Amino acid sequence: METLLLDSDDVDANAEMAAVIDAVEAAFAAFERGDTQMPAKSYIDLPQYNGDFRSMPAYLETADWDAAGLKWVNVHPDNPRDHDLPTVLGTMIYSDPETAFPLAIMDGTELTMKRTGAAAAVATDHLAVDDAATLGIVGAGVQSYTQLEAISRVRPVEEVIVSDLDDERIERFVDTFGDEFDVREGSISEAGHCDVLSTVTPVEEPIVGLEDVGEQTHVNAIGADAAGKHELTDELLEAATIVIDDYEQCTHSGEINVPWSAGVLSDEDIYAEIGEIVVGTTAGRTDETGITVFDSTGLAIQDVAAAHVTYESARANDAGYDFGMIDPGR
Repeated sequence: METLLLDSDDVDANAEMAAVIDAVEAAFAAFERGDTQMPAKSYIDLPQYNGDFRSMPAYLETADWDAAGLKWVNVHPDNPRDHDLPTVLGTMIYSDPETAFPLAIMDGTELTMKRTGAAAAVATDHLAVDDAATLGIVGAGVQSYTQLEAISRVRPVEEVIVSDLDDERIERFVDTFGDEFDVREGSISEAGHCDVLSTVTPVEEPIVGLEDVGEQTHVNAIGADAAGKHELTDELLEAATIVIDDYEQCTHSGEINVPWSAGVLSDEDIYAEIGEIVVGTTAGRTDETGITVFDSTGLAIQDVAAAHVTYESARANDAGYDFGMIDPGR
């Protein structure tokens, strides 16, 4: 038996977005049914390097497949400027649940972007208006690309408004998607008045207020992934129907972590976990629903689900590099 090594190009080519969206939705459903094991994300804080490591193991079982894996990932904001490296670097170990054999080691950075976009697409599909044709994006970093790629799979997106303090980032984003969509730069408020808004920034002081969104805008709050991060004002969160991916992670390090810790928000302000809506025990958008917010912290089951899709596709396509990491006879 050999282990498959998949670099970022292999992951990009084999993590086909439609399949990843389906797998992530299945993972949310498995989580709601209790068919997962997902210990709490553990952190190693490294203030001397302005960064941290996160360990994310998980197992999940769906009707058609089960899978296990571990993602070892970091956030080092100084990497692009100081080391010409991405802010987020990840490594995914994908294992056979029956034998624990490491089936694949793959780039987790590309995988993270894919599954994060897929999670936003699942939430958008259940919470945005059916005919959503405009998408706003606040923050034009690497995560913004898969937000558009994924959300456009579940809604007929035609116009995209992107807001960022970095003109070069906006220019790259427009150049990438300009032939496929009507893409333009705009203010935060212009982006927020689209049918769907994705916020993908690392800020700790909120930048999107209640006045910056439309009456039925669906917001994917993606940027908050650590305690203290906070993209949306308390007033906006208080006015919205809030859907989370996981209670423990969201109250600790998601978009709601700051107002929840301060007592501004309580458990009564959380409408549902996304898995409840996926399996149908709680309704998604109805005619009476106004602003919705999906607090996405990123779950290890999403990574394992995306790794499953990537591995199966890579094997079918003879992609990657096989190597004998383990001698079965020893």
